[in-house]
Amino acid sequence: MLKNKKKIACGITGHTGSIGRNLIKNYKKKVIFYPFKGDITDKKQILKWVKSKKFNYLIHLAAIVPIKEVNSNRKKAFNINTLGTKNLVDVIIKEKKKIDWVFFASTSHVYSSSNKKISENAKIKPISYYGKTKFLAENEISKLNKNGTKVCIGRIFSTTNNYQRKNYLVPDLKNKIKKAKGKIILKNLNHFRDFISIKDIIKIILYFLKINYLGIINISSGKKTKLSDIAKIIAKYYKKEIIIKNNINPTSLLSDNSLLKRKYKFKLNTNIKTMIFND
Repeated sequence: MLKNKKKIACGITGHTGSIGRNLIKNYKKKVIFYPFKGDITDKKQILKWVKSKKFNYLIHLAAIVPIKEVNSNRKKAFNINTLGTKNLVDVIIKEKKKIDWVFFASTSHVYSSSNKKISENAKIKPISYYGKTKFLAENEISKLNKNGTKVCIGRIFSTTNNYQRKNYLVPDLKNKIKKAKGKIILKNLNHFRDFISIKDIIKIILYFLKINYLGIINISSGKKTKLSDIAKIIAKYYKKEIIIKNNINPTSLLSDNSLLKRKYKFKLNTNIKTMIFND
């Protein structure tokens, strides 16, 4: 992958998040990354970065992601996820910055819960407020298409890895179960999600950078995992006893990733235990 002798110059936002950190760590020898270290809600800081750094590729990851964090401060989430993206787009267009290709990290949460596999053509009806902020951001980033930029919107389904902060679902479960003294009661884990390895995510992003992929694509493993099963795997690992109580209707976000697998022949890790403890 990326066998060109000349390094690609790529701006990146959200470089301290799990995807950003993994990208830079694994591909810094092949890609020159220019991380944005400012406030995405501040146009002046974005302008300074855009004007001072010479890059013509962009990976936009900056966002508030954990659902609890988004719901606890919706205004902040909207300002960063949606308006932050608008600020970035506005500056690029105003400054006539030549960007050949952009990757925007969107989410499966732009879709509604479904018992069927969800394709890229599914009706948009965000399952969460986080999903709403991301879909509005998709509309903003898509404006760059008119500016001559090829925009790739990757709707990333669930993931977990050792870089995630404790307020994400799986790290939170690991922390609670590991520290539990005696039995621990866990609630509302009767939901189904589609988990993809962080290693697969970064490979996919860099491959699409290489081919300048244009359009929307689901980034997922295509395997359904029940959240309560994740809790059981963690409990077994730490030799703890858990009690699971579910009192709300289950939701399901399972991807139809046939475009990813059939057309681009990606072989994806579907081992959730590996994702929990080894990624």
